[in-house]
Amino acid sequence: MFLSDAESDLINAQIGRLESRTGVQVVTVVVGKSDTYAELPWKAFALGAALGGLAVVLADAAWPQWVTAHTVLICTTTILGAAAASALLAVFVPPFARLFLRPARRDLEVHQHAQSVFLTRELFRTHDRRGVLVFVSLFERKIEILPDTGFHGLMTEADWTSVIVRMAPLLRDARPVQALEQGLTAIEDVLVARGFQADGGLNELPDRPIQERGV
Repeated sequence: MFLSDAESDLINAQIGRLESRTGVQVVTVVVGKSDTYAELPWKAFALGAALGGLAVVLADAAWPQWVTAHTVLICTTTILGAAAASALLAVFVPPFARLFLRPARRDLEVHQHAQSVFLTRELFRTHDRRGVLVFVSLFERKIEILPDTGFHGLMTEADWTSVIVRMAPLLRDARPVQALEQGLTAIEDVLVARGFQADGGLNELPDRPIQERGV
């Protein structure tokens, strides 16, 4: 998976310390991808075909005498070959695939996936409704933090955004473990500043990071 056992142990211990100090329940989830994004290889295919066609046009302009009995076959092969190569890159090379992913689509899919995890993992079942989901989607390099209703009036959107701001550069550098560590530290700092204290309650949600390959 994405985190080694030793890395999971570190996050598990850090969450335990955070919860014992603030009285909240934190769950971390790392997923590989929040959607299949079936359109990305096709967008890459279209780009490759366009570039292949451009190459054929430029070659024809530079060497008009190159036309032979096999010209149509060569042109078709060039265009389709470039298109197929581009589509394969989108399938197997995430940074290339991300070039075709619209930010609005990315944000929507990650948010919906995080909401689904919040519900299926029943983060709402804490006695004071103070569960927090820290959701990291690796392909999109996107972070979602979903707090339960027990934080209403006690925390602001800016508080949670400040946590994401501290995590985001590390996730962009493909360092999810460090991003989680920084995020948990930031959450603890904000909660303490807002006056949250240990309440002696039970540990109601898992501390060990949940890892999923995604859709």
